[in-house]
Amino acid sequence: MDFSTTLETILANKIVAIIRGVNTADVKQIVTALNDGGVKVLEITLNSPDALKTIEELNKEYGDKLLIGAGTVLDASEARAAMAAGARFVISPSYDHAVITITKKLGCVSIPGAFTATEVVAAYKSGADIVKVFPASIGSHYIKDLRGPLPHIPLMPTGGVLLHNIKEFFEAGAVAVGIGSALVDSKQKVTDNYLHNLKNKAEMFIKKVNEI
Repeated sequence: MDFSTTLETILANKIVAIIRGVNTADVKQIVTALNDGGVKVLEITLNSPDALKTIEELNKEYGDKLLIGAGTVLDASEARAAMAAGARFVISPSYDHAVITITKKLGCVSIPGAFTATEVVAAYKSGADIVKVFPASIGSHYIKDLRGPLPHIPLMPTGGVLLHNIKEFFEAGAVAVGIGSALVDSKQKVTDNYLHNLKNKAEMFIKKVNEI
């Protein structure tokens, strides 16, 4: 999957499911449930157990069926390692010029985190393909406010995006959203019932997106 296809896939699917802190033994079951529920873009955070190995194994197993990226990438060395493991996009909670530079140099999609208008503009000028607005728990009105003077910058709110407000974020101008514990709750024990509910939640989020 090349750069343009990766970016198009994120923009077309609109939801990036964040898998953070999940036990390695449970990851594939969770990924299967998300896939069955219609979620096709997944972020494995680097502060998860065996994150790089997980990214590599998921890419081998799912190929082009799912889009796998790395999250919580804090420096250039982590970005390089994540892409070497097969991550097709790199997401950070903050803006780091070096992370964006190496990500773009190696042909992957860059999604750095930012909050203020100044940070959003700096990230975009550094080469970000999409800017992750984090945390977005402040509400969808903040995305609308940012879009006023910055309509040319693609924004992906993350943190605070829930089933009941996801449509509001897209109506405010978001091009995609990142969804963490509202979808994949790593604190819960992974049982058959958990996986069934996860699939159902994924389906409900996808339905909301398709209504937009």
